[in-house]
Amino acid sequence: MMPPMASKRNSSRPKQVRKESARVLMGRLYSDYLRAHFSKLATAGVCMVLVAAATATNAWLMQPVLDDVFLKQDRTMLMLVPAAVALIALVKGGASYTQMVMMKITGQRVITDMQVTLYRHLIHSDLALFTAQGSSRLISRFSNDIQIIRRHLSNILSGALKESVTLVFLIGVMVYQSWELSLIAFGVFPIAGYPVIRLGKRMRKVSEKTQEELGQYLSRLDDSFQGIRMVKAYNREEHEVAQASGVMERLFGLYVKAARTESAAAPIMELLAGIAIAAVIWYGGFKVLEGATTPGAFFSFIAALIMAYRPAKSLSGLNANLQEALAAIDRFYAMLDDRPAVQDGARSKPLSVSHHDVVFEQVQFSYGQDAQALQHVSFSVQDGKTVALVGPSGAGKSTIFNLLLRFYDPESGSIRVGGTDIRTVTLASLREAIAYVNQDATLFDTTIRENIAYGREGASEEEILEAAYNAAAHDFILTLPDGYETKVGQHGVRLSGGQRQRIAIARAMLRNAPILLLDEATSSLDSASEKQVQQALERLMRGRTTIVIAHRLATVMGADQIYVIDNGTIIEHGTHQELQAKSGLYAHLCQEQFGSHAA
Repeated sequence: MMPPMASKRNSSRPKQVRKESARVLMGRLYSDYLRAHFSKLATAGVCMVLVAAATATNAWLMQPVLDDVFLKQDRTMLMLVPAAVALIALVKGGASYTQMVMMKITGQRVITDMQVTLYRHLIHSDLALFTAQGSSRLISRFSNDIQIIRRHLSNILSGALKESVTLVFLIGVMVYQSWELSLIAFGVFPIAGYPVIRLGKRMRKVSEKTQEELGQYLSRLDDSFQGIRMVKAYNREEHEVAQASGVMERLFGLYVKAARTESAAAPIMELLAGIAIAAVIWYGGFKVLEGATTPGAFFSFIAALIMAYRPAKSLSGLNANLQEALAAIDRFYAMLDDRPAVQDGARSKPLSVSHHDVVFEQVQFSYGQDAQALQHVSFSVQDGKTVALVGPSGAGKSTIFNLLLRFYDPESGSIRVGGTDIRTVTLASLREAIAYVNQDATLFDTTIRENIAYGREGASEEEILEAAYNAAAHDFILTLPDGYETKVGQHGVRLSGGQRQRIAIARAMLRNAPILLLDEATSSLDSASEKQVQQALERLMRGRTTIVIAHRLATVMGADQIYVIDNGTIIEHGTHQELQAKSGLYAHLCQEQFGSHAA
């Protein structure tokens, strides 16, 4: 029984409503990722100060240019001022280059570390997380959220500091030249604070909604592309277009909101800067005409004011970028903070047993709020024996595999291997003792050789070839253009269903684990291949504790014990002959499949 949603204990993960403050998020980001690069950040900071000081010095030089060079016609200053400008340009250029390189490298390093951290967390998370979230939503964290952080992080780190320091230096020049004009200029800028902050908050909300819709968008694309054969077979192309168009239109609406919100800060700053400059020119002009200040001092102030407009405008724009990045960082940490329910305990030890019998005792389990998937299930598989699980679809057979592999933990009851409760051993050692073949025959978009070798790290060439041969895969592999180096495509799309299944069986054979789980392992094979693989599986099962799920009862008639499951409960068990004699559900299933030849 495949889970329709996450389990009550492990997987019903309710959507967390959270919104960490900017201070908390930036503090975590610094502690987790930026602190390791403090030396590069410090070097970049020194360079930013040099750039800011050079910019402010250029504004200050307007005074000697006007007063000493043009008005007093001082030839010495005519030589000194150009030399100073050239020297300042050299310092500013070198510092700017160093600062940009340091910040870009640090930013990209941080993004890469965040991606690795998030991938490691997800790959070690519960299966329930993937069931509840869906692969498309998780991929969205990499393709969208990380890209947003990548796009803004370096600009925010470098821009916020550089523009702030530059603004401080320019304000210093303005105050030095005229504190009265500075008060007039600064009087209008606090007015911009309120709308800019409001716009930033709105940008964060829009960004959060946009990322949610992008997750829906990717999920829709994934569904339609994976099911393209069904879409075409049922002439549902336009239905899919309509569904996808709805999501795209919602995304468009959110992008429009984002564009309007992000673009609103610049006109506000333009208007206020124009008002400030006009007021300064009006008042400063009177001061020059009255002889209260020199033309050089006045134009130096104007130059500093005009130069200050650029960092002030950049800072207002950075606020919108910061809010968008914070929304992405918040989602990043929300994912990292979601700890897996199924994990090694503080006292977990490697599985170390001399025999590998499997015992389920009074196990109960449900997926979320659904009906019980398993109800008081008890059965045992002796070491080296084979047990078959049969019953209608949705009866709970696959759930037994999910629990034995600890994809989920039972709500009550216990599962033991070799007498040891599997919740007391490490996940790695438990799964190392199990080889699993599912009916979907999962393959990765790489070569056939690598897909088989996935069963056991460090397997030799001979072992890979032997596993393929025993799984009746070797002959068809050699007929492919690149043999074992043939790329199988995403989900093995370049191979037939039977070929994919044989590769998956070869992978399990290579693992050579003491416990073998076969979930409809021969369901996709033709008659000739099935016979070959069944013989190989019989050889593989010899001496191993094996649990088989099968709807085709002919493949399990020789099992040591057959357990019949219906509605999450074991309703009968015995050998094939014993169950036939009971005339219960198993006998009925045999009658359906074999007719009067069910003996």
